[in-house]
Amino acid sequence: MADSLDMPVILGAGPVGRSVAAALIARGIRPRVVTRSGTTIDGTQACRADVADPEATRAALDGATVVFQCAQPPYHRWSKEFPSIQGSVVRACEASGALLVAIENLYGYGPVSVPMTEDCAMKPTTRKGVVRAAMWAELLDAHQSGRIRATAVRASDFFGAGVRDSAYGERFFGPLLAGGKAQVLGSPQARHAITYVPDLAEAAVRVAEDPAAWGRAWHAPTAPGITQLAIVEAAARAAGVSPNFVAVKPWQLRLVGTFDRGARETVEMLYEFDHDFLVDSSAFETHFGQSPTPLDRALAETVAAYRQTQP
Repeated sequence: MADSLDMPVILGAGPVGRSVAAALIARGIRPRVVTRSGTTIDGTQACRADVADPEATRAALDGATVVFQCAQPPYHRWSKEFPSIQGSVVRACEASGALLVAIENLYGYGPVSVPMTEDCAMKPTTRKGVVRAAMWAELLDAHQSGRIRATAVRASDFFGAGVRDSAYGERFFGPLLAGGKAQVLGSPQARHAITYVPDLAEAAVRVAEDPAAWGRAWHAPTAPGITQLAIVEAAARAAGVSPNFVAVKPWQLRLVGTFDRGARETVEMLYEFDHDFLVDSSAFETHFGQSPTPLDRALAETVAAYRQTQP
């Protein structure tokens, strides 16, 4: 076992935090999970703290050897709250000496016409992309200056057990499994890479185990992008239903956004779905020998998880 995993702390108990916990538990490790509500997860130690509060965060991270930062504010409060949350976590890691593994997305790159690699320049064109790029720059500076040890694992749109708010979450799988129409943003013909949450979690733990992997960002293993229509068809096969879908138009999303803040914040990210949005995770796959779960299997497991939660 790597020394960094002697006392792991996970911030957040959403689908990513829970998947990281599962990856650690599978290794015989009992992580501490920090949430504002003190969420209890079997096989973990629950800790109640608000990571936006620097003193509370410092206390929650006491004794930590690695911190998996899976927490984030509500989508519509990113610009206002996310940077200060990261600042609070960085200062706590500085005090404890813990490695910080940040779970990130691809917003910071902005629109890219080729498969994204970790070497792509940060050229965000959206508010949330600007936040992501700035947070990574600050995290990298903290590492390079010797304040902390840090790394990041980036993923495309999530799917998997417990994923609800993603473009491939409740609005996609819920209607499809009920015999209705999956909601698809943008063009059904646009290719889109999606990341299976267990693959992301395993990647985060493997990065934490390998000191040679710190000080840079990695793309989590992600299956080659296929058209959104092909994703619908594959998910429908896994569910044994017809591949029905409805393409949500920008004006419809803006209309819903007048009373749904999450939908309103999604509008600026539509470039990801109007054109091909592809990810190159070969650097990680080569270094760690971890390939993405085959898409058909990942979708079948996701469908099974959704059905377990249905009445």
